[in-house]
Amino acid sequence: MKIKYVFFTTITMVLFLSCKEEEKKSETLTQMKEVMAIHDEVMPKMGTIGKLVSELKPKVDSTEKGIAYDKAMRDLQAAHKSMMDWMKGFGDRFTSDEILNGAALTEQKQEWLNEEEKKVKSLKLQINNSIENAEILLE
Repeated sequence: MKIKYVFFTTITMVLFLSCKEEEKKSETLTQMKEVMAIHDEVMPKMGTIGKLVSELKPKVDSTEKGIAYDKAMRDLQAAHKSMMDWMKGFGDRFTSDEILNGAALTEQKQEWLNEEEKKVKSLKLQINNSIENAEILLE
């Protein structure tokens, strides 16, 4: 009877730990997908940024309005640079297997993913705000 109890307890613990590991992997995969979804949402806006910079550039001069155009143009360029820098940094931190296939992350990489999630959310705001401000200015 004692052997059955030890066996049952051992199997239960193994299953429990296995489920916890799967749950953790699932949460990481979901978080990675969310980060990539934000990237995929704002990446196409790089073309819009380029178009708006082209429209603003000839309007820059020393007048008050020209200075506003220059600021909007610089904000757009900064948003574009931030996107490129974020992608480089993200690619340096994670492998394609981790990004695309949900490969398990080390504790350090999980911390990095938490940081990258915050960064990409901030980046999204920067991109959307710079585009919105430029479009309003050009109306």
